[in-house]
Amino acid sequence: MSVTESTMMKLGQAAPSFTLPAANPDVDDRGGDERSLSDYDDAEGVVVVFMCNHCPYVKHVEDELLAVAREYQEQDVQFIGICANDPEEYPDDSFEAMAERADEKEYPFPYLQDESQEVAKAYEAACTPDFYVFDAERTLVYRGRFDDTRPDHGEPHGEDLRQALDEVPASGTVTMEQKPSMGCNIKWTAGAEPTYA
Repeated sequence: MSVTESTMMKLGQAAPSFTLPAANPDVDDRGGDERSLSDYDDAEGVVVVFMCNHCPYVKHVEDELLAVAREYQEQDVQFIGICANDPEEYPDDSFEAMAERADEKEYPFPYLQDESQEVAKAYEAACTPDFYVFDAERTLVYRGRFDDTRPDHGEPHGEDLRQALDEVPASGTVTMEQKPSMGCNIKWTAGAEPTYA
């Protein structure tokens, strides 16, 4: 297992658009088997999470992440999970396995497959999990970690992400120091690794 940190994409950037197949298209009433960022233009904020099935860092925060998503989606913040791992080399992260995981854990948000890995590159994603918070104008206001815990250290609580989601509607800015996420590196297709990886 190769562990890496977020690249910490520059704040103030617009959310890169995407349209990707959803492993759990019945999660909402948007219709069809794909989801686009623009499907959620009516949301007050969007959280994009690069994640996967097999990574112990994702598994560590998964239940608390789902709880945070359920809580804040009631406040009109849309969560979107994206798996960009190479499904050929990592079958635990295949589209079928994603669908099974989303069903088993009752994901409250769409879980999308970025098989081409182009969306991950547009977001400069480097690890799983990797978190991005965009405000109502889809401007990046937070990126980095879920909280300060790790698989071998502490129970996840999502304090960093929660603070960002609380501060943005109140003040429009995130005041805390933003620290990088840490986790398994995204499993790039051989020869297609981005320059920042």
